[in-house]
Amino acid sequence: MALFQYFPNYVRNLSLSIALESGGKIGEIVDMCQPLKDAANRGEDAGTADFMVEWVRMADKLVSLADEDEHRGRRYSAGEKLKRACIYYATAERMQGHGHPGRAETYAKAIDAFAKSMAYSGTGVERVSTTYDDGRPLTAYYARAAGDGPHPVVVYCNGLDSTKELLWFSGLPDALLKRGVSILCVDQPGTGDALRLHDIPATHESERWASRWVDWLVARSDVDPARIGMTGISLGGYFAPRAVAFEPRFAAGAVWGGNHNWAEVQQKRLQREGENPVPHYWAHVMWVFGAKTMDEFLAKSAGMTLEGVLDRIKVPFLVTHGEKDRQIALAYAQQTYDQLVNSPQRELKIFTDREGGVEHVGADNMSFGRDYIADWFADALGGHTA
Repeated sequence: MALFQYFPNYVRNLSLSIALESGGKIGEIVDMCQPLKDAANRGEDAGTADFMVEWVRMADKLVSLADEDEHRGRRYSAGEKLKRACIYYATAERMQGHGHPGRAETYAKAIDAFAKSMAYSGTGVERVSTTYDDGRPLTAYYARAAGDGPHPVVVYCNGLDSTKELLWFSGLPDALLKRGVSILCVDQPGTGDALRLHDIPATHESERWASRWVDWLVARSDVDPARIGMTGISLGGYFAPRAVAFEPRFAAGAVWGGNHNWAEVQQKRLQREGENPVPHYWAHVMWVFGAKTMDEFLAKSAGMTLEGVLDRIKVPFLVTHGEKDRQIALAYAQQTYDQLVNSPQRELKIFTDREGGVEHVGADNMSFGRDYIADWFADALGGHTA
C-alpha cells in the first residue's frame, strides 16, 4: 500500500491522505486539489496559501449546507457535514507557515465546526481543561466509555503538527470507546490550543504536562486510577514513552509510530534525509519550540531522545511502526522496543504490505493501527475486544 499519489511531493500527499483517512470524501478532496496541481510542481512550500484558499472554500460551503440542515431540524446530517468541514479547516491550517494571514481564523473555524459536529452527533465528547505547571491552561477532549464505571482510560497526545481534533478523527478514540476504554485527547505544549492560543512551546519533559492530566483523571469518579494508559501519534512516539517513564501512575503505554531519537532526526533532515511532515518545516519547528534561531531550536530540541530513559518503564508497552515510513526510520521503533528492558510485557508490531498502514502513522490506511492499538489497550487495561 502507499499514500494516495495525487501531487508530485510527499507533503501534500500526506495531508490529503490523512484527510481521507480522517473521514474526508474523495470527490470533495479532488475538487479542492485540482486547482493546486501546478503550484505543487514548484516544491513543497510553494502554493500553500492557495491550498488554504481551496480547502477553506470547501469547508465554508459545508458549514453553509449544515446550516440549511439545522434549520430543518436535521442535526445528524448537519453534524456529518461539520465533521468534514473541521477536517478540511484543520488540514488547511496545518499546511500554513506561522503567522500566515487567515491561519488563526481558520483554526477558530475548525474548533467551532468540531464542537457543533460533536453536539449534533451525540457523541458525548466534552471539552475539558487543566493547568500547566506554570498556571497556563491546557485543553483536551474527554469521552467516557459506556456502562457502569469506573473505567480504564487512555491519554492520547499529538505529534509535531497535529491537534486534538485530528486526534479524534484518527478513529482511535471511537475504537477505544467501543472496547470499554475512555479517552482523553490532549493538546500538549507545542500543539493545538496550547501553542496557538496560549503560546506554550514544546518541551522534551513530557511528564510535566502528562502528570497534570493524570491528576485531573484520578480526581474523577468515572476513572479507575489503576488503569490509566498513555499513547501518542508520530512525535507522540517520543512524548508518550517519556511520560510513562517518569509518571509512575501510568499502567500501560503504546506508540503509533516509534520516535526514539527525534534530536538525531533533525540532524538528518538538515542533510535532506527523509521526508518532512509539513511545508515551511524549519520555521514550523522553531515556532513549536519557541525558538528564534536554528541554533536555539537545535539546543531546545536536543533532549528529544529516549536514550537512557526507557529502562524506567515497568508496565506493559506496545511499539507500532509502518514498514515503509518515509519520515521516521523503522530502526527507531526497534531501538525503543530493544530498550524497554524492564517492561513486563513489551511488543513490537510492524505493519507490512500484507495488511497496510506501512506509511508514517498509517497514513495510507489508519484502520490497522487504530484497531491494533485499541485491542492492545483493551487487553492491557481490562476492556473488551468482542
